[in-house]
Amino acid sequence: MIAKNLFLQGIYPFEGSGLDKPVPIHAELSHFVPDGVINQTLYFRGGNSSPELITVVLMRDGVPMRYFPIGAKSDVHVPLRVVEDTDGGSVIEVFIVAPVGVRGSVVVDLGMVEH
Repeated sequence: MIAKNLFLQGIYPFEGSGLDKPVPIHAELSHFVPDGVINQTLYFRGGNSSPELITVVLMRDGVPMRYFPIGAKSDVHVPLRVVEDTDGGSVIEVFIVAPVGVRGSVVVDLGMVEH
């Protein structure tokens, strides 16, 4: 089977709901893995315009899979050395955690491959 590259990308406004309450960033940052396919997340790049630390959370079927903290007015690039298989039928989503009331924009670039 030929590998297919996939990207969940964009710049999105956010408002924090609390450090214990991950919330979806945007509906565009969701991907259904087709049946019979294996998905692997390869890297995450992100940016944070707010004056507070935020965390981008990669979710699989509503359960946190990876946490990517991004410092205040900062960015991060995380090439994943440990790559997990996500089976077909799963939903991958990108959520955010930020202190209550903190507003800003988050840059998301999540790179995946399916085969």
